[in-house]
Amino acid sequence: MQDRKIFGLFSVIFLIFFSASVFAQNNGPRASLKASVGQTIGTDTDITIVYSRPGVKGRKIWGDLVKYGMEERNGNKIPWRAGANENTTIEFSKDVMIEGKALAAGKYGLHMIPGEKEWIIIFSKKNDSWGSFSYSEADDALRVSVKPQVAENEEWLSYGFDNLAATEAVAYLHWEKVKVPFKITTK
Repeated sequence: MQDRKIFGLFSVIFLIFFSASVFAQNNGPRASLKASVGQTIGTDTDITIVYSRPGVKGRKIWGDLVKYGMEERNGNKIPWRAGANENTTIEFSKDVMIEGKALAAGKYGLHMIPGEKEWIIIFSKKNDSWGSFSYSEADDALRVSVKPQVAENEEWLSYGFDNLAATEAVAYLHWEKVKVPFKITTK
């Protein structure tokens, strides 16, 4: 009887340590680290982009790792998540214009449909998903079309702001040798 209690105690201790080590392995740093960038335009319009940064790591990105057009997943067509891991999000503290089209203040899931000559940038009202897997066009707040640009190589996906002026900025995604700009202005 005593041997069974000791065996049971050791079994419980083993399970606790095993569970803790498995949990610790899943809590390590991600391959695509989380990042954010922000900019204020006008007197008080704050823009914040939160995303995860995959690396090129010797891979062909555009048209291969990231397909042109919508991607087929489990019978659904979905856009690219515009980063890695969870939704890339973009938040505006005030109403803005994106490429000349109105967008209300708020936090949006940022998705993109890459193309060789034109990209579609999607601002989705759903901003808390894992990637684009549950994307639905019914949640779109706005879509705009932009032209990609050839750029210097960028190993880690990044977002930033160029062409700053008093009431406008050009936000961009930059990864590998492609830069995708979209103009933001205050109303």
